Amino acid sequence: MRKITSKELRKEWLDFYKERGHVDVGAVSLVSDGSTGAMFNVAGMQPIMPYLLGKPHPLGTRLCNVQGCVRTNDIDGVGDKSHLTFFEMMGSWSLGDYFKKERCQWSYELLTEVFKFDRDHLAATVFEGDENAPRDEEGAKYRIESGFKKENVFFLPAEDNWWGLEYGPCGPDSEMFYVSDKEPCGPDCRPGCHCGKYVEIGNDVFMQYDKQKDGKLLPLAKKNVDTGWGLERNLMFLNGIDDVYKTDLFAGVIASIEKASGVKYESDEKLTKSMRIIADHLRTSVMLIGDEAKLLPSNGGPGYVLRRLIRRAVRHARVLNLKTEDILSAASIYIDDVFKDAYPLLTENREFILNELKKEIERFESTLENGMKEFKKILSERKSTGSIDGKSAFYLYDTFGFPYELTLEMAEEEGLSVDEAGFKEAMEAQKKLARENANFSQKSDATVFDGLDDSVKCTFLGYDALGCDGSIVAMASEDALSDELKEGALGSVITDKTTFYGTMGGQVGDIGQILGHDGSVFEVTEAVHVSGGRTAHIGKVVKGSFKKGDKVSLNVDKENRAKTCRNHSATHLLQAALQEVLGKDVHQQGSYQDPDKTRFDFSYGQAMSAEDIAKVEAIVNEKIAEDLKVNTDVMGIEEAKKSGAMALFGEKYGDSVRVVSMGDFSKELCGGTHVSHTGDIANFKILSESGVAAGVRRIEAITGSNVIAYYKNLENELNEAAKAAKTQPSNLVSKVASMQAEIKALQSELESLKAKAAKEAVGDVLSNVVEVKGVKLLATSVPGVDMNGLRDLADSLNDKIGGGVIVLASELDGKVNLVAKASDDAMNKGAHAGNLIKAIAGLVGGGGGGRPNMAQAGGKNPSGIPDAMGAVKGVLEGQVK
Repeated sequence: MRKITSKELRKEWLDFYKERGHVDVGAVSLVSDGSTGAMFNVAGMQPIMPYLLGKPHPLGTRLCNVQGCVRTNDIDGVGDKSHLTFFEMMGSWSLGDYFKKERCQWSYELLTEVFKFDRDHLAATVFEGDENAPRDEEGAKYRIESGFKKENVFFLPAEDNWWGLEYGPCGPDSEMFYVSDKEPCGPDCRPGCHCGKYVEIGNDVFMQYDKQKDGKLLPLAKKNVDTGWGLERNLMFLNGIDDVYKTDLFAGVIASIEKASGVKYESDEKLTKSMRIIADHLRTSVMLIGDEAKLLPSNGGPGYVLRRLIRRAVRHARVLNLKTEDILSAASIYIDDVFKDAYPLLTENREFILNELKKEIERFESTLENGMKEFKKILSERKSTGSIDGKSAFYLYDTFGFPYELTLEMAEEEGLSVDEAGFKEAMEAQKKLARENANFSQKSDATVFDGLDDSVKCTFLGYDALGCDGSIVAMASEDALSDELKEGALGSVITDKTTFYGTMGGQVGDIGQILGHDGSVFEVTEAVHVSGGRTAHIGKVVKGSFKKGDKVSLNVDKENRAKTCRNHSATHLLQAALQEVLGKDVHQQGSYQDPDKTRFDFSYGQAMSAEDIAKVEAIVNEKIAEDLKVNTDVMGIEEAKKSGAMALFGEKYGDSVRVVSMGDFSKELCGGTHVSHTGDIANFKILSESGVAAGVRRIEAITGSNVIAYYKNLENELNEAAKAAKTQPSNLVSKVASMQAEIKALQSELESLKAKAAKEAVGDVLSNVVEVKGVKLLATSVPGVDMNGLRDLADSLNDKIGGGVIVLASELDGKVNLVAKASDDAMNKGAHAGNLIKAIAGLVGGGGGGRPNMAQAGGKNPSGIPDAMGAVKGVLEGQVK
């Protein structure tokens, strides 16, 4: 075997096959297109599957690539020497081209001539045959002819050497193994016994049969070959190591973690496991966020897997006392070094990847400390039962963002299980509560009108009119169908015609009145869509009564509709403006329009700058001032898409759709109601821009008279603020700046006084310094100093005594702050600040830890400070060599 880097291995694999007429098809997204039912591409052959099943490949019949894959089904195994969640498969394929003879010959050439494996250390397996398919004598023959020793070719059953789906292409496979120098486990030792004697290198699948639905195998007209070798596994073999984290794929990251944590790899089994988990999970996270799909953490689907990986890495980073910048520094090594040439998209997306990682780390860190406190509380309460109940696990998930799997992992470390069924039950209960909190209109949709005959119709006329005459064709009280609603009754009414727009597509429904010919009045507070494509008018009979069959007049509230139309039309302008300023990758994720405001959710990976918000707002107001004509055309869905109309991703449209255009600036598929000209909107003001989910931003805005009211209110508040600051509104900015400068000066003076008081409280420390096996030690307490002050004081004292170990304690507001600092020469002799703090923190009723050179802790028992300071010397004696 020969020493080789990952970069060389990728290149030599591809070069070998290109020399034999193969085309490098490149790698596809790690996130699956959904055609296989898997969230990620979990195997090298997965993207090639349609072509293995018969579809012609545009690049020919001989293909090769190196494909990244993600598997998290055995995530709990990560932390040993070999398990990974992201891995690379080196693949090659013959689509009805060459078959077993060439395949076996090339595999052997690659093993012996390129990678320099010794023939004596190579073995292969072939299919032994069963009642469905014959023994693969041909495969064995070509393995031996290619160069494998006859005694190293083994026949194994279908469970080891057969590939196939439920039906379709299938056939025998043949695996290649490295034969180690390890003693056999027994007389029957052979590939597949998992004793470590035989380690798999790669696999050749020979697809030569077509399995029928009745189970019968027929010869395949075009035989295919699928070859897959794991890059990481072969990299280990070729470099003579048994730990993937010692390959060049991970070595730089492990070194970075060592430096930041002060912990040497393999010096401690538990901490080494944490190092591996961090290195693996960061690698996979970088690859997923930097992938062409630009996956972001979320609470469902592939995004949930990504969130789980990041948060698990953060949890283990805390074990090693790594800061956020340490984690990001390690992640950047994958981008800037490890995968720089192999995956250039990572370099292109570098800032995006690190920003998204940082945001998710900070999201989790913001709740992790409190979450860990709650977890420990739950742990102490449930320790005697041996299990954490599902309700508590859901509480950690819902309140602190702990993925269920994280709670399970931490519980198992403490010897407890978690009630998964109870967790799912608690989650479903929350969903049920949300459904039950739905308003009456939603209940009507689900139940009350479901049983109506299909002949009961309701035609919408509200695009062109605000009023019409009609007949009541159905009505309901609050919980059942009814033939009459009397004065004071709450209920819903369906008419054969209506001008009321029912809530749909983010636009709230109309309000107004339904009038009876006898003077009866039904006040409509909401219009909604119900089963059968009908509109239900929800409200209250305020005068008289209504019966099924009555002739009525329907009148939409004109001003309310106009305000809603202004907000809806402005939303179309907003989306077009966002794409102009932020790029075409911006897409609608949701929207809401009522008479008071518009709310628009859109895909974007970071907060908008104030400058970009101002640009978007200006563009919308510019288009309003241009008074663009708003046109609505009804056309087929395919014609609409060809016209360039924007559609909402995931939305289901009928065969016929409405396309709303605003000049040449905006064109969208939309079933809502709109102004006739953009000038009718009058004006537009963005109130806020915020994040609502990972990768989703939200803008709230107002239009028309609401903007005038907004500025009037702002003027009143400005006058009140100026009055409080005892100045005029025109001078308010300079007045506030002056007040801030004064506050800053006072704060600086306060900090100086506190630092001076702390140093004076310590007094002459030199007389308190003792030596412990040649290491200077100062352990003392000072009153009323916060953690930052203690850290600064420790640095100052360390300089003053010329290096050694400093341990300081302080009581502040009834609580205890502890800080320990060890100089380089002290650490070289065995001193470890983190372990020292850990040993004494319990004496003040607290806990903590840190790095070898600096650590801190908090406590609740100030009376324990003297005991803690007295214990320092003994702890240090145990550390120093």
